[in-house]
Amino acid sequence: MKSFKLPKNFLLGTATAALQIEGGDRNNSWFRWAEQGHIQDGSHCITACDHWNRMEEDMALMQALNCRTYRLGLEWSRIEPEAGKFNSAAIAHYRDEISRLLATGIRPLVTLHHFSNPLWLEDRGAWLNPKAGDWFERYVAYTAEQLGDLVSDWITINEPNVYLTFGYIAGIWPPGKQNRMIDYFKGARNMILAHIRAYRTLHAVRERMGRSDTQVGVAYHLRIFEPKRGRWREKRSAALHERLFQEIFIHGMGEGILLPPAGIGAPLGRGRYQDFFGINYYSRDMVSARLNPLTLFGSLSVKEGAAVNDLGWEIYPEGLFRLCKKYYRRYRIPIYITENGTCDARDAFRTRYIYDHLAQVNRAIETGIDIQRYYHWTLMDNFEWAEGLSARFGLIEVDFATQQRTIRSSGQFYGEICKEGGVTDEMLQRYFSG
Repeated sequence: MKSFKLPKNFLLGTATAALQIEGGDRNNSWFRWAEQGHIQDGSHCITACDHWNRMEEDMALMQALNCRTYRLGLEWSRIEPEAGKFNSAAIAHYRDEISRLLATGIRPLVTLHHFSNPLWLEDRGAWLNPKAGDWFERYVAYTAEQLGDLVSDWITINEPNVYLTFGYIAGIWPPGKQNRMIDYFKGARNMILAHIRAYRTLHAVRERMGRSDTQVGVAYHLRIFEPKRGRWREKRSAALHERLFQEIFIHGMGEGILLPPAGIGAPLGRGRYQDFFGINYYSRDMVSARLNPLTLFGSLSVKEGAAVNDLGWEIYPEGLFRLCKKYYRRYRIPIYITENGTCDARDAFRTRYIYDHLAQVNRAIETGIDIQRYYHWTLMDNFEWAEGLSARFGLIEVDFATQQRTIRSSGQFYGEICKEGGVTDEMLQRYFSG
């Protein structure tokens, strides 16, 4: 292990999603899903971290961690509780939160859609409805008009591939459909085109405000798919996984080009529809040739003997370097690591995980790759979707019964990295000498 120093202007921060931390909202698809008893540990999202009422406390914790940037989500169901009717109190709350962030020197990166739908959208078929892009653009335009003077950095949609895989292939997220490949690709097409329209809208609204520093992108969930034994059928299956799970979204959202079976051509025109390339990275999958419809094509497994986290995901830091290298070579635009973290309830290996992944980021930068930001997932333990409250990803431990927050040792380590802009020899000695 070696010390390293990140570039002076490199931004380190944390990321959260509105539904996972705010609590109190009953008008969204995940509230209904929890009410129906679909959460694995029997927990619920109705309280989560109660961040809606505790944002000042949580902002103080961000300051304690020396965060220079924060990726926060907006809850569409709060802002537009009924189709075409906007809640001025909700947007005022978000405006207050963002204003407070800016006042403390923390730069916001705002996510507009992060897996959660208003019930009126869910009941109309959600992202399978051909009008979903119209409705999303209306919401984006309103939000940009209300917050655009404060916010320059935006993510339109978070991990569309994960949303569609778990909702329409695996069936463990709302709406709970299984093996619906046609729906997966219909939703992919609609979300791709919705992003392009949102990209244009965000730029147009802020240009009318006289703002020329708008940065808009997607948070892509990217994995490394590798053949389990190197056989040609496994290589073919791995390539198919990469195309259907990742490339159709990257080409579509980034360039406007629809790849079959999500579509063909460029319905909204070819172009560059991302100002940065957002990477959410967690793990690698080994692919066999055996068909498994729950994972698109081919069975996925963990490399034999590999280190894994509490959810059984392989810990593979080099994958982050490989993905940054691949997509920077393709697009030559700044890369933001919009999510990277691990589930570790005992905080036994998160500190090393952070070091190893940031070391790969530094390695990439030293080879000329323009990585400008890193957002650790996540600030604090939260409602982790189908896993509920039991999956612990936070730098900060949360006692959900009392809402007590405690910075973990890994959080202290990350806070020092944020302060120092890297890892010093003294930090290595203190955190890893034992």
